[in-house]
Amino acid sequence: MIKIYRSTESGLEVVERPTKGCWIDMIDPGLEEARKLTQDAEIDLEFVTAVLELDEIPRVEKVDHALFILVRIPHFQGARARIPYVTLPMGIVLTDDMIITICKHEHELLRDLNHERQSALSTSQPHLFVLHLLWSITNRYLTQLGEINEIVDRLEDRLQRSLQNREVLELLRYQKSLVYFTTALRTNKLMLERLQRAELLELKPGDEDQLDDVITENYEAMEMTEIASDILSQTMDAFASIISNNLNVVMKFLASITVVLIVPQIIGTFYGMNVRLPMEDTPSTFYIMVGLSVIISGIVSFIFWKKDWL
Repeated sequence: MIKIYRSTESGLEVVERPTKGCWIDMIDPGLEEARKLTQDAEIDLEFVTAVLELDEIPRVEKVDHALFILVRIPHFQGARARIPYVTLPMGIVLTDDMIITICKHEHELLRDLNHERQSALSTSQPHLFVLHLLWSITNRYLTQLGEINEIVDRLEDRLQRSLQNREVLELLRYQKSLVYFTTALRTNKLMLERLQRAELLELKPGDEDQLDDVITENYEAMEMTEIASDILSQTMDAFASIISNNLNVVMKFLASITVVLIVPQIIGTFYGMNVRLPMEDTPSTFYIMVGLSVIISGIVSFIFWKKDWL
């Protein structure tokens, strides 16, 4: 799928054909689509094929008149997925005439831009447009990190009463997501620093602060993700112990109940023997035995209660 946008006075609008100063957004393009576009834009086909490899790491390259930026973006696969939150490679190609973005899955980067930044978007200023996209990617990490933290908080509330490993396994899924986030943000940081150090965007002196903002935002997201990952790891260890302790409490209670209930069984067993027993001819013997069982069981229960075993 290919969408083409162009800046107008009312904002970004969809246009039918590529024109000078437009933004071409390619989502999971086919080989024929990629070949046609790369020929029209006079860029290397490898820029497109590299992005479609899910394990590609962020980098920046300058080939002839085109600047290629590969950055990893966060992607939500769904709550039931084996790993709910992952990262995907996204390519940004900057030429003299247009901006091209390539990604395997549909993204919502423009939605994450606040109103002030949306109004500043202009495809006729490609270098600033790229900075806005990079800022939106970093902001998307922070947004999804907040979603993960909320889910983890709910799982922690359930874990306090749990005797099973289901919640711990759920936490493990989100810990994997945080590992993906941390790795992607770290490699994005290296790419952004090279972009700044080599001055590949050819920014004006007044626009360099925006690249600094993107690098700072990426660093903040990386630090927050690492903190969340460390806390989650320690939480999983703590709650694994809590689950084991909860199981021990249940087993202790069941063992105590077994001891209390075995007292009447022992007394009944003695008086069920086929031998001569005291008071066996007394009519009230049954009631005496029942009362004795209740009294002894009550004493045992009181002792266990005082020891906090019941």
